[in-house]
Amino acid sequence: MQQKEILLTEQGIKALEEELDYLKTTKRKEMADKIALARSYGDLSENSEYDDAKNEQAQMEARIADIEVTLKHAKKIDESDISNEHVHIGSKVRVYNSMFEEEISYYIVSASEAEPEENKISDESPVGHALLDKRVGETVIVDLPNGSQLELEVLEISR
Repeated sequence: MQQKEILLTEQGIKALEEELDYLKTTKRKEMADKIALARSYGDLSENSEYDDAKNEQAQMEARIADIEVTLKHAKKIDESDISNEHVHIGSKVRVYNSMFEEEISYYIVSASEAEPEENKISDESPVGHALLDKRVGETVIVDLPNGSQLELEVLEISR
């Protein structure tokens, strides 16, 4: 099965590379030290610190593998190719939310770069997906997972 191409911004690629470097160097050493310390507590069959450390190590190694796969299949978005005529990955979109009568800006990114608390939303999220390919002046109705709907008017598209 062929892995699909993953579109990432330059900042997204850099952040993943930095995280990978940290996990492979600093964090791996910390985990080895933590496991060694837990092992020194004695009987491994009843050693919850050892079990916890091994589980944490497994999670870290899984994250390393995920990042490596993402970077292997990543395609950097050339921001000079991004037009402000319609919304796509890499766009900053200012919208009017009629339900809350407020304006909000979203930065449309790939799923691996999404940080909702910073208004970086995935192109695969309900809001991000609904905004894709829209132009200034268009209104979208977003079906939310809780069953409600959100009406957003695109006010501005930028990089």
